Amino acid sequence: MAVSASSFGQTRNFNIEDAFNPVYAPKGLPQLRWIPGTTKLSYVVNNSSQPKLVVFDAYNRVSDTVLQLAQLKQAIGETGLENKKLVSFPELNWKDEQSLWFVYDNKLLQYNLASRVVEIRRVLPEGAETREIAPKTLNTAAVAKNNLYVVTGYSDRRITNDGGNGIVYGEAAHRNEFGIDKGLFWSPSGTRLAFYRQDERRVTSYPIYDLSKRPAGHTDIRYPCAGDSSHTVSIGVYDTETGQLNYLQTEGSYDQYLTNVTWSPDDAFIYVALLNREQNHMRLLRFDAFTGKQDLVLFEEHAEKWVEPEHGPIFLPNNKDRFIWQSERDGWNHMYLYQTDGKLLGQLTSGPWMVNEFIGFSKSTDVIYFTSTKDSPLEKHLYSVKINGGNFQRLSAVQGMHQILPSSDNTLFIDVYSNRKTPRVVQVIKTDGDVSATLFTSPNPVADFRMGRTEIFPILNQGVLLHSRMIYPPDFNPKQKYPVVVYLYGGPHAQMVTESWLGGANLWMHYMAQQGYIVFTLDNRGSSNRGYEFESAIFRNLGTLEMQDQLAGVRYLRQFPFVDTARIGVHGWSFGGFMTTSLMTRFPGVYKVGVAGGPVIDWNYYEIMYTERYMDKPQENKEGYENANLLRYADKLNGRLLMIHGTDDDVVLWQHSMLFVEQAVKARNAALDYFIYPGHKHNVVGPDRVHLYKKISQYFFDFL
Repeated sequence: MAVSASSFGQTRNFNIEDAFNPVYAPKGLPQLRWIPGTTKLSYVVNNSSQPKLVVFDAYNRVSDTVLQLAQLKQAIGETGLENKKLVSFPELNWKDEQSLWFVYDNKLLQYNLASRVVEIRRVLPEGAETREIAPKTLNTAAVAKNNLYVVTGYSDRRITNDGGNGIVYGEAAHRNEFGIDKGLFWSPSGTRLAFYRQDERRVTSYPIYDLSKRPAGHTDIRYPCAGDSSHTVSIGVYDTETGQLNYLQTEGSYDQYLTNVTWSPDDAFIYVALLNREQNHMRLLRFDAFTGKQDLVLFEEHAEKWVEPEHGPIFLPNNKDRFIWQSERDGWNHMYLYQTDGKLLGQLTSGPWMVNEFIGFSKSTDVIYFTSTKDSPLEKHLYSVKINGGNFQRLSAVQGMHQILPSSDNTLFIDVYSNRKTPRVVQVIKTDGDVSATLFTSPNPVADFRMGRTEIFPILNQGVLLHSRMIYPPDFNPKQKYPVVVYLYGGPHAQMVTESWLGGANLWMHYMAQQGYIVFTLDNRGSSNRGYEFESAIFRNLGTLEMQDQLAGVRYLRQFPFVDTARIGVHGWSFGGFMTTSLMTRFPGVYKVGVAGGPVIDWNYYEIMYTERYMDKPQENKEGYENANLLRYADKLNGRLLMIHGTDDDVVLWQHSMLFVEQAVKARNAALDYFIYPGHKHNVVGPDRVHLYKKISQYFFDFL
């Protein structure tokens, strides 16, 4: 049964600039965080002539302004540093209840609330591009000029000397797959550093053109295409107290993956999930952090399609010999309790739903808190369960998507949630789910605009339930006929339809609805939060089942007399660009107009880690790669297709769309239009994004 959010009865339409103006996004509490060791939280207030830092006591429900920007500027100036360029609060981090640290002017500064004095704690290397700061010690690791530096209270050391020319230190490895989002890992004590070292010298160089020069120049990036040589990753360990540097002895193939780097609570060991290049066999290994030697193989996981470890071990606070591991081994992401000798003690959660995020342990560590999709794949809620099983409880009450931030002792939680009718609410809730305080309720940022009705509903295709969203024009009349714009992504690790503000839609979609279009989105097989079978159904045949599901969405639309079935368009970016181009060429005539941004055209030219997980190597799956290669279908394009690409795209190489243009020209197919954004990477950001969506909108206005 469809669930809808009614029109709010507003009076005016967006213009295209409004659709990308942050003024019309839900408001929140900037820099919202807990103060370590307390049940107090802090946030920044910017909606005044004098920005301020506010502390809220969650038990006593008392708030207090503890710092104003003018005070911070004055304290910085008293150190001799230039403070005029400080026009807003830097990113503030609590060291303890009385002191904050932050980075300013390439220096790590600490401010004391009682004395109102700023102290320069660390001076960072010039040109530092990446950094990681240990909260306990404020020891700082930084990458500058391709090499790794470690700055402590008593030394500033350059740790490596061979960076550059294909050697990369301290960056996220394996192109940010496997949940990797950084390359520097401080130990719990803050005295020992683990870091990634990538040797990319085997990887093919790819040119990124610099059009600002005369003549034009280029810089080269290392881009490992599917089936080709990959980079080699190793993990270094540096001890700030002894100055010792060693590397973990991760024996194996040069192109294996090292993921989920995790320190043991006592700094003695490093746990690493080692995954083969085929991504179907994972071993969780333990290494001696002092010698680098492999200490133990805890367990292994195999899968016919893929294993994708994305979370490291989570150790019990009162027992360093036990940890929680997340796995999709039973078809859904769940938590398992292990001993550090590799013995499985039990499965903590189970059922046809996904654990999204581990949140924390109770004070007694007999209860764990986590978010999951248990009640609906469209929602995310906070739950608790006893570690020995039983007493499973949902703690977040309101329908929607909940983001949870626990206090340091996990007795209170900041709960930031939204749903289709609620832009954003910030609450503090207790371990029994009761609301302790409501800190903030965002006003409706689009209250003055005409907003069409949004419906979220299921569609069945081949017995599989697919979640869909439809946005109607504000003045919808079922006796009229409306063109449809289908917005899609369609790839793994993404979900477009959720029970969040506006149902997960953006304001451009509502802008198009205001222009008289129905805007439709469907999450096909392969998308996230539906379990391993749903996501892995696309294995070795990217695009095939996804298109079948999208076409089922079109069949659903065609049953309505108010849908103009001859005027259906489609738009998507990245994997969505691949899907758009696939639908326009492999099923010509279904969609009249398409706009494909940053599209993958030939998976042979996409990166190893992502492509080989879902398609295997080209040498092993020739038929799958050929079927998905859109260069084969350029002559089949029927209808108008606008293809858009950033010239500096280092995710989906510019070569993809240029090769498609070449094939369309060879086929004498004039249905293709092409537009580039010089200097932009995989997506068009900044002020040019308004231009991008003016272009996209106008294309639908002109041809749909």
